[in-house]
Amino acid sequence: MHVVVSRVSAVGRAVLPHHPAQAIAAGFGVAIVVGTLVLMLPIAKTGAGGANLLEALFTATSAVCVTGLAIVDTATYWTPFGQVVILALIQIGGLGIMSFASLLGVLMARRLGLKSRIQAAAETKSTGFGDVRSVLLGVLRITVATELIVALLLTLRFAVGLGNPWGHSLWLGFFHSISAFNNAGFALFSDNLMGYVGDPWICLPIAAAIIVGGVGFPVLFELGRHYRRPLHWTMNTKLVLYGTVGLLAGGTAFICALEWSNPKTLGVLSTADKLLAGFFQSVITRTAGFNSVDIGQMDPATWLGMDVLMFIGGGPAGTAGGLKITTFAVLFFILLTEVQGGTAVNIFGKRLSRAVHRQAITIVLLAVALIIGSTMVLMLMTDFGLDRLLFETISAFATVGLSTGITASLPPAGQLMLVFLMFIGRLGPVTLASALALRTRPMMYEFPKERPLIG
Repeated sequence: MHVVVSRVSAVGRAVLPHHPAQAIAAGFGVAIVVGTLVLMLPIAKTGAGGANLLEALFTATSAVCVTGLAIVDTATYWTPFGQVVILALIQIGGLGIMSFASLLGVLMARRLGLKSRIQAAAETKSTGFGDVRSVLLGVLRITVATELIVALLLTLRFAVGLGNPWGHSLWLGFFHSISAFNNAGFALFSDNLMGYVGDPWICLPIAAAIIVGGVGFPVLFELGRHYRRPLHWTMNTKLVLYGTVGLLAGGTAFICALEWSNPKTLGVLSTADKLLAGFFQSVITRTAGFNSVDIGQMDPATWLGMDVLMFIGGGPAGTAGGLKITTFAVLFFILLTEVQGGTAVNIFGKRLSRAVHRQAITIVLLAVALIIGSTMVLMLMTDFGLDRLLFETISAFATVGLSTGITASLPPAGQLMLVFLMFIGRLGPVTLASALALRTRPMMYEFPKERPLIG
């Protein structure tokens, strides 16, 4: 008996992931496979038959990775059952597979094993294993509270303000609330939110949900404890909050300035509606895939600026995509220190660890290489221009979900490329690399230093 148990244990160790990142990657993969199979059922699609494999796979990946890119019309192609499946995948992907599983364990078993704590800590970026349970319950409370409040506001607007039936308004409110908080960008209207470009009662609650979900749960937790004492905020919280405000203001000014007179976007709107649309696009460009104006009709210069905003993204350990505000803030302060001739990078009175320097540089270089390579492959596959293909590539990798209108027109191989980018972008280049690594290899020695010429 002892021999049999030992063999089973050995097999289990060989099959189960040893690294938390491997479990996270496997969890997302399983969710995508299950979502794909369910969306292929005839009950999930309008009309005769079910969705084909590529349509189901693309939609499931976009939902689990909270991106919002689509090759079919969410409002008309999928049945209410299919839309519920998409919504469930968005919620699961937003919370994180491991966080979601650990939450169920906390609520049902009231206890967590060490392995579950390690996996949940890796997913939530928790600072210690002992606080994982409280972190996960806090995530659940913030998620439920935000989604309920925004859903209530949207439901009242759809029902009372716009005269829709209460049942339909409730469905619209909850769908768009969950999609917004999880930074997914799926909408139940064929033109996304273009029909509500001048409606602050629709745009502002959705924007608020996107911002709350996008700043990251560590920031929300700290604001809950020290919202009246900014001096007690950590470096992470300050970087995310100051960066978010700066990017929202700068993005709004940039989009309004370039599109103000464009008759196909902001040009036909009133001044108030232009400002609202500019602000809304600034919010969603950095993380969510909603749009209240036609992205495909924007000036290419606006696309380039939006590429930068999408690439930066939101805060870490939240529902936002991109490479995160903190990553680029670290690079900015490294640059500033080097230009000023400093020897140590100091941010808000604290010295930055050199390990963080390497992490930020590694993440950005890996992401740039992947985006450039993917864009070149798409250029070889299609006749679309560089500006549109680069926009689609960054949107997929940063899990934003905006499109210039060419996603559905890409060849199947190009759409599979976007599926790959969404999966990589949701997990993060470094997380995926660590998930693929079999084991760490610490160096037991150091080579002598030498400095090459730079520049």
